[in-house]
Amino acid sequence: MARVYNFSAGPAVLPLEVLEQARDEMLDWRGSGMSVMEMSHRGKEFTAIAEQAEADLRELLAVPAEYRVLFLQGGASSQFAAIPMNLLRGKTKADYLNTGTWSKKAIAEAKRYCTVNVAASAEDRKFTYAPAQDALQLDPDAAYLHYTPNETIHGVEFDYIPDAGDVPLVADLSSAILSRPIDVNRYALIYAGAQKNVGPAGLTLVIVRDDLLGQCLPATPTMFDYRTHAGDGSMYNTPPTYAWYLAGLVFQWLKKRGGLAAMAETNGRKASKLYAAIDASGLYANPVTVANRSWMNVPFTLADAELDAPFLAQAKANGLVALKGHRSVGGMRASIYNSMPEAGVDALIAFMAEFERTNG
Repeated sequence: MARVYNFSAGPAVLPLEVLEQARDEMLDWRGSGMSVMEMSHRGKEFTAIAEQAEADLRELLAVPAEYRVLFLQGGASSQFAAIPMNLLRGKTKADYLNTGTWSKKAIAEAKRYCTVNVAASAEDRKFTYAPAQDALQLDPDAAYLHYTPNETIHGVEFDYIPDAGDVPLVADLSSAILSRPIDVNRYALIYAGAQKNVGPAGLTLVIVRDDLLGQCLPATPTMFDYRTHAGDGSMYNTPPTYAWYLAGLVFQWLKKRGGLAAMAETNGRKASKLYAAIDASGLYANPVTVANRSWMNVPFTLADAELDAPFLAQAKANGLVALKGHRSVGGMRASIYNSMPEAGVDALIAFMAEFERTNG
């Protein structure tokens, strides 16, 4: 079997060990005579899978007892609406930081429910940096402050956690969750689509503090009320059971590798060597302010855009796929999430050097 190095931004590469275990358990999960895909979500077999996955995620992130962990559907984009529905709690304003495509989408959706104060924006420099804390124009009467710690498309990440004072802090961690340790206590709510660092598409994680539940807007649909899912173990309706199961296998894989501290060491090393190769090159360039370069998504351009097509074609021929940049920004992008082995980054760097030698 010849597997490629898949640099897709999402759905993204999964650990080979996890895929192999899922393959081996596909037809018969641990003697049950059933595939996980066939199980009742309320049966004892899947209940065990779900409870173990939540326990492992809580351990990895050190989630405090006063937070609920929800396994939902609808993607992170559904949370753009669910957050104001649940967190306005009688207020009419919310603060947002605009640092890229996903921030802009969240802002546009929130404007349907409240007055949005864009407390800072990086659009003036084409989303190539993250605004500093002293640049944030925060509203003390805001219901919450929302930001995106890592912007997948532009490859920009915050090098600090914004201080919102007493205002609840909300983070879209879709492309950075589980890549390193975080202090969950600093946040009121964290959410993340699974298809980058957690598992396959179809699952969305929400980690929300208990005191924020039960005060949603009157017209909030039942399925968008966090209390609905918190009160029923994320099983008010049939959840994405197979995606939940695979996420649980990823959590166990992370624990076996030493947890998030070990992942941070590996991820930092992968990103550093790739950026170093780009910076040392005469053909490749990265536009992002050095302090805000993403560990997870590394965009880069070639000095001559006419070389983009041959670069991608030759990369694919060498087993390096999904390197084309997002259509809104062009160029290239290498997404190097947890499951991208360091050997994949090394192979990309070697290919880039050879391509520059023959085309530079």
